[in-house]
Amino acid sequence: MPFSSAAPASRLTAAEQATDRMHPVLQDLIGLLRLERIENNIYRGDSRDIGSPQVFGGQVIGQALSAAHNTVDGRVAHSLHAYFLRRGDVNAPIIYEVDRSRDGGSFSNRRVVAIQHGRPILNLAASFQVPEAGLVHQAEMPDVPGPEGLKDLTDIAKDMLQHIPSKMRRFMTDKRPFEFRHVEPVDFEHPQKLPPRKHIWIRAVDKLPDNPVLHQNLLTYVSDYELLSAATLPHGLSFTRGSVIMASLDHALWFHGEARMDNWLLYAMDSPSSSGARGLARGQFFTEDGRLVASTAQEGLMRVVDPDEWVPRSRPGTQT
Repeated sequence: MPFSSAAPASRLTAAEQATDRMHPVLQDLIGLLRLERIENNIYRGDSRDIGSPQVFGGQVIGQALSAAHNTVDGRVAHSLHAYFLRRGDVNAPIIYEVDRSRDGGSFSNRRVVAIQHGRPILNLAASFQVPEAGLVHQAEMPDVPGPEGLKDLTDIAKDMLQHIPSKMRRFMTDKRPFEFRHVEPVDFEHPQKLPPRKHIWIRAVDKLPDNPVLHQNLLTYVSDYELLSAATLPHGLSFTRGSVIMASLDHALWFHGEARMDNWLLYAMDSPSSSGARGLARGQFFTEDGRLVASTAQEGLMRVVDPDEWVPRSRPGTQT
């Protein structure tokens, strides 16, 4: 299903900007992704401290795509590729410089550099296409339970507060702009070795404006949540014991069709490999009716700092 064309997020109509009744956390995120133009092809975005050690990677790639969107008319993003270069400072704004690399007959390409304190923290390339029809096929949606009846991640974390280090509690329990309902059980304290697959239902906490560009920026933002953790599942790592250092190295995303972020999406993740202190994870976003609307991939650092501090348990049928 092809995308419809839409104006950049910075050019939302008055009706679309009327978000005063929206949940404040979601409203704040939309404002975070709607950048300030300070010069031709140069934009500035604020940062938010969500409890992670640095600026959340999804924020940076979401803002970088928003900056690129602001320089393209009548074309929609179909892919992006990004490299994380340095940690982002939550106490400082981020400058986004856009290079209009090419505008062809059907495709446009943009390069974006995110800068803090005079140094690049992220490089992103994004490609945009004039909407058109074509051949269609897709992977089948996994056969998993729907979101009804599943607990939200914040509720799961609250049930396990005594097992979560204080520095992680705000990240795990603060109200977020999205609901996250895990299909598989979550055990922070005693993780077992599991197959490298996980499924999470995701939905914005409130109704969103009818702007496809905004929904693409929000999907980009949320695609960085929990993706790399799929690569830790075969190893039974416990994040509550401080025995593993993880950091995103790169991120890729492909948009296949329109998706509303205020409707449930199934984020199906798997990891085909981990080696060299790195893990590779892949993800697919499905609507409730089974449409594949986006695919993603990420490689990240997975460094065990003191393996003697944790002893993972195996489940029957998995390797020790």
